[in-house]
Amino acid sequence: MYAIVRAGGRQEKVSVGDVLLIDKIKGSGQAGDAVELTPLLLVDGTTVTSDADKLAKVSVKAEVVKAAKGPKIVIMKFKNKTGYRKRQGHRQPLTQVKITSIDA
Repeated sequence: MYAIVRAGGRQEKVSVGDVLLIDKIKGSGQAGDAVELTPLLLVDGTTVTSDADKLAKVSVKAEVVKAAKGPKIVIMKFKNKTGYRKRQGHRQPLTQVKITSIDA
């Protein structure tokens, strides 16, 4: 059994026991906290559920493993012949979660 869930502005394919990185969760970011993800599609063997009424009864629960950061991105601005250079970096804050249950 697996589900397609909305996590952090993206769609992820998850099954029980999967560990994935999603955008930072506001509020409950401590390790061990429970998080519920929004299911968009549920596949159980040959049965595919995509009806909104039936998906309202489905719950996908996850547990926060730890806070993480994405890879370093370097932003470099340069203008020729003027001596203008600007270097900036960014690391996206992420949350690592483990899927604990998919209840249909």
